[in-house]
Amino acid sequence: MLKDILLPRRRMSEQRKGLHTAIVEGVPATIIGNLLGGPLLTAYLLYLGAKSDAIGAALAIPAFANLVQLIIAFYMHRFENRRLYVMLFSLIHRSLWTATGLIPFWVPESYWVVTYIGMFTVSFICAQSAGVLWTSLVADMVPAKVRGRYFGIRNTIHWAIASLCLLIGGQILNRMPEGHGFVVLYVICAAATIWNGIELYRYPNLPLERSIESSKWKMLQKPLRDRTYMLATIFLATFILIQNIAVPFFSYVMLDIVKLNYTWVTVITTIQMIVMMFSYYYWGNLNSKYTTRTLLRWSLPIIGVACLLWSGMEILPAILVLIIVHIVLGIGIGGYNLLAFNFIIGDTPKSERPMYIAVFSALTGITGFAGPLLGGWIYKLAAQSPYWMQSYGVSMATGAVLLVMAFVIGPLVLKDKSEKSTM
Repeated sequence: MLKDILLPRRRMSEQRKGLHTAIVEGVPATIIGNLLGGPLLTAYLLYLGAKSDAIGAALAIPAFANLVQLIIAFYMHRFENRRLYVMLFSLIHRSLWTATGLIPFWVPESYWVVTYIGMFTVSFICAQSAGVLWTSLVADMVPAKVRGRYFGIRNTIHWAIASLCLLIGGQILNRMPEGHGFVVLYVICAAATIWNGIELYRYPNLPLERSIESSKWKMLQKPLRDRTYMLATIFLATFILIQNIAVPFFSYVMLDIVKLNYTWVTVITTIQMIVMMFSYYYWGNLNSKYTTRTLLRWSLPIIGVACLLWSGMEILPAILVLIIVHIVLGIGIGGYNLLAFNFIIGDTPKSERPMYIAVFSALTGITGFAGPLLGGWIYKLAAQSPYWMQSYGVSMATGAVLLVMAFVIGPLVLKDKSEKSTM
């Protein structure tokens, strides 16, 4: 079946068409996300004159915008035409994000950063609104028996494209005058936004299975009373809080503290993406043999080790250490991204899935928002500290805390249901 999805025949069933569309639609979305996000987002903010605290605020916005998913879940019955609203919210998100490229031309320089943050906030509120609807639609579209492998292959394809985009984006910025380079990136993203809108229209509009609860409060109580689900969600949210103190700032540290050029930063981040590309495939295959919760337990310590490895800069060349860090991070983040997604669509009842997704997104959104803000504040304080603290001290301390959480708390709250029943 997976072969038919990737290499479709002329006549496909509606389900196969939907699965094929989900792969193709993600290509322009990936182009936009990687030419305007990641280290190139940090580079653009630095170009606009942002400092570490403003960068932290910007990096926190996508997670904070997750809170809107609770509102969408409460009123899910009003979004029966999920394809329409996914297309609408997604196009507003990508159009606004692409429009931030006009800031240096239309806005006085003293307002560049605040204007960017305002547009970025509205853009990602729309993105997260589309996210809960898209997740609900795709969860209904992908058969459970191939879910792990399908998303593993889908993510592998998209991260291959992401790696190429990031590498090309870094070369464009490095070989052209800085302002001209960003113009080229934003023009490419404008074209990709149009392409993405065409592909979004091709999604099937599957019927929405409504919640069996008529009261919004009872709908919210469903996930809140699911003890195993909530324990896992609260733990993962806390893990993200600690992780986001350091991980989102890797590009900032490389660019502004270690003083690497655009080429090296994009090459190192591209290596991470290539590793993630292959890791998605292998994590997806492992998910057909092992449970999602088990694999989540395995992926979390890897992220902690990646943060801890920054300390190697004390004795080894910085570039070598950063390559190793990003290889390990790619394995860990690749596993977490795939498995957290499978957790919220696989461990949840179909009729209540939007609310489960919204609760998970809201809790991880709050902590994901707080983490970069805290990290930005810490890096601002560290500006007066010794170089080792600025370059690897924050990441090293973060990694140590993450490892304690992964090895001590993780096995207790991410036990499989079968394990719990035998206790």
